[in-house]
Amino acid sequence: MFRRFYLVAFILFLLTANSCSKETAEPSLVVAKAVSSPEIEQQLMNLVNAHRIALGYSTLEFSPVAYAFASAHTDYMIAEGKLSHDNFTARASSISAEVDAEYVAENVAKDYPGAQEAFDGWMKSIDHRTAIEGDFTHTAVSVKKDTGGHFYYTELFYRQSPESQ
Repeated sequence: MFRRFYLVAFILFLLTANSCSKETAEPSLVVAKAVSSPEIEQQLMNLVNAHRIALGYSTLEFSPVAYAFASAHTDYMIAEGKLSHDNFTARASSISAEVDAEYVAENVAKDYPGAQEAFDGWMKSIDHRTAIEGDFTHTAVSVKKDTGGHFYYTELFYRQSPESQ
């Protein structure tokens, strides 16, 4: 009788312990294990600038401010498990306030295996191409891989007010 009680108590303990730890651990693991991909970020920025040069446009300067916001948004998309422009207006307003930007644009992507594929995907979309070819002065690209091996991309662009430069 006591053996059966201990066996049932042990099984209940295992079931309870596994369900609690699983529920509390999964959300934080998604973002905590996201791996930044600086090589892909640099390659993508180089592709964007090479394209702009080929068209006779100015190159875009790297912005640490845009990078911080791009990185946070990439983390957000990974946590949500989906591609989105959620909260773009707030991001754009914050960037504008920090660097006196006249206007801000954003490109996002998911599941491209590398910089060239993400760039090619953006170039096939008129809206994404417009951002790449837009009258901007600064950019930053954040690329991260989630725990499932999916890449997420965020590129932010802004035009800094001439008075601020």
